[in-house]
Amino acid sequence: MTGITLAVPSKGRLEELTRDWFAANGMTITRPGGARSYLGAVEGHPDITVRFFPASEIARELIRGTIDIGVTGLDLIHETSEIGPSAVHIAKPLGFGKADCVVAVPDSWIDVTHMHDLADVASDFRSRHGRWMRIATKYITITRQHFAKAGIAEYRTVESLGATEAAPASGVADIVVDITTTGSTLAANGLRVLEDGVMLQSEACLIVSRTADWPAERKALLYTVLAKLGANAGA
Repeated sequence: MTGITLAVPSKGRLEELTRDWFAANGMTITRPGGARSYLGAVEGHPDITVRFFPASEIARELIRGTIDIGVTGLDLIHETSEIGPSAVHIAKPLGFGKADCVVAVPDSWIDVTHMHDLADVASDFRSRHGRWMRIATKYITITRQHFAKAGIAEYRTVESLGATEAAPASGVADIVVDITTTGSTLAANGLRVLEDGVMLQSEACLIVSRTADWPAERKALLYTVLAKLGANAGA
């Protein structure tokens, strides 16, 4: 196989912005089968196969190496697997889909402003409340890594399947780790981000799989495509 596979988000605003970005860089993505089709193409580039996938699936398949290049959020690369960041190369941040993955606590926790304050709370929580501090989040991997770096181990995660920011008010959790663009939804639910609580600044990126098979001919094609897109080829 000498061609390469490009994966782009399959729906919504992220698909629209991704296709606009490629078009602005001289590569028009088509979807001949319509919105329900998972197969596309790039006009004038028969050696590029386009696949339309959910952004989370793009992250997973880039890490596995079953697709070659793709557009997805940096947060999904970090969350999907602990080896995610080392399994891919960030060829170019695209300037859209920006959001921060943050640690937010209730406004009533007036003495908790930094992660070291939260570490003190976590260590005292069990003796005061008879249980560990609970963190509602969809970002289990990122939470585990960040809290380990902060020396916080006495907590448990509550996987959030709905509105994470509502978890403390409903009594499901004590604090949250969530993705936010403006912080307004967190504030509306009586939560505030710790002053050093931004764990990851994310945005949509053009990403190359390091684990895909890259013989010389395919690598040459990749470098040509990346050069056309003004992206960094990396090592």
